[in-house]
Amino acid sequence: MARVVVVGAGAAGLAVAMRLARRGHDLVVLEAADEVGGKLGWVEHEGFGFDTGPSLVTLPAVYRDLFLKTGRRLEDCVDLVPLDVAARYRFADGTTVDVPTGSRGALARALDATLGDGAGAQWLALLERGSRIWDLSRGPFLSSPLRGVRTLLPLARRRGDLRTIAPLTSLRGLGEQLLVHPHLRTMLDRYATYSGSDPRRAPAALASTAYVEHAFGSWYVRGGLRRLAVAMAGRVEALGGRVRCGAAVDEVLVHDGRAAGVRLRGGEEVPADVVVMAGDAASLYGVGTTGGRALLPEGPARRRGAARLRRAEPSASGFVLLLALEGRTPDLQHHTVLFPADYDAEFDALAGTGRHRGAPVPVEDPTVYVSAPDDPATRPHEDAEAWFVLVNAPRHRPGAPSEGVDWDAAGADGRPLAESYADHVLDVMADRGLDVRDRVRWRGLRTPADLERLTGSVGGSIYGSSSNGARAAFLRPPNATALPGLYCVGGSSHPGGGLPLVGLSAEVVAGMVGDA
Repeated sequence: MARVVVVGAGAAGLAVAMRLARRGHDLVVLEAADEVGGKLGWVEHEGFGFDTGPSLVTLPAVYRDLFLKTGRRLEDCVDLVPLDVAARYRFADGTTVDVPTGSRGALARALDATLGDGAGAQWLALLERGSRIWDLSRGPFLSSPLRGVRTLLPLARRRGDLRTIAPLTSLRGLGEQLLVHPHLRTMLDRYATYSGSDPRRAPAALASTAYVEHAFGSWYVRGGLRRLAVAMAGRVEALGGRVRCGAAVDEVLVHDGRAAGVRLRGGEEVPADVVVMAGDAASLYGVGTTGGRALLPEGPARRRGAARLRRAEPSASGFVLLLALEGRTPDLQHHTVLFPADYDAEFDALAGTGRHRGAPVPVEDPTVYVSAPDDPATRPHEDAEAWFVLVNAPRHRPGAPSEGVDWDAAGADGRPLAESYADHVLDVMADRGLDVRDRVRWRGLRTPADLERLTGSVGGSIYGSSSNGARAAFLRPPNATALPGLYCVGGSSHPGGGLPLVGLSAEVVAGMVGDA
């Protein structure tokens, strides 16, 4: 058995650690923060509790398989609760639609009732296309090591399959083909933001996300999703592995042309036969980091990885408000999404295109995402609510206005930009029917700069690389690097971000490391 170091105790790092510990490897997970979870973060304030990353589990089969293959049932370790409604969508014209999970009939009826006859049939046709894309991509792409564009060669020989995936069609383009109602097109566009991408450039294959979300449901972990990370860390240790928090890695050690362990901040060296990088691959290769600082020493492997990443487009980030509210909101769903009148203006602001060409800016009229779980663990008493509010935001790029925003700077009014923008987001929410300004007992802010500091995600890019462009998936760092013994896992590497995909990434990497 090998000595294995996993860098990062987020969902991906803990998942690969569980699988490798089960194989009997001598394994340690090193986490820079004081607690496990990575982007599965948790904040408490005077009895209020907030998830600060993912707020639900989709495709729970990935984690059921993970726990079963490592000796326990998922439901024995966390309290997994299905949601009846995936999300409540409010559009700029005041139309509101609740999207039920599970039943296609119920979904079609809900859409017909709010958007008019035929809307349900349009969305079901979109889900059917997403289902076929999922079936075609699940095995050869999402659950297998990246083989570049060669992955598409079998599909190229089957023209019907290639037409289904439509690699040269954007998600927006697919919506224009299959969906007539403009609100349905807006709903589909949102799935590009699941990977920090622009629907006008992201591939049509992302329609599979809509299918997965509906077919397999939306699930909440009672007590907050951080409990999933805590349960995973517990399983790593039960299987003989070790989890060390407060252990920041400064360098990957190389000896005789292969990974040989890591050096921690402070100088301690941890030898290993295998190193699995579960943090941001950009920090491994020094792409976008301050001064080009990299965990991997100078050499062919670093140059090769960096060159690949520079061809990819980083994902967008997010601006977060944590709101401790007095009182209860009648008929509040777990998830509420408030759409703007002009979605394209949001994507232009994020990317520095269109009217904002050359300079990304905070979104003036953003889509607002509200997660408000009805969970006693999140509030000090029954007459209170804890809201996680997210809007898409440009990356934190001080000194590089063509690439992002300096979120640590002052705003136009002379106050800190983060405070001014938080007030603006609350005003936007009020204009769209969710006015909680007089109920706020406390608010916490998380900017892209904070995300970078807390998780090591360069610029606060939530998903590493975006899905923008037909070749984007093939520009993500592969799981096996050019340096023998060094692997990448998680949202910034293949197959991408989000709890389901990082779980699949962990399965791929564990298989590559094997029993060596």
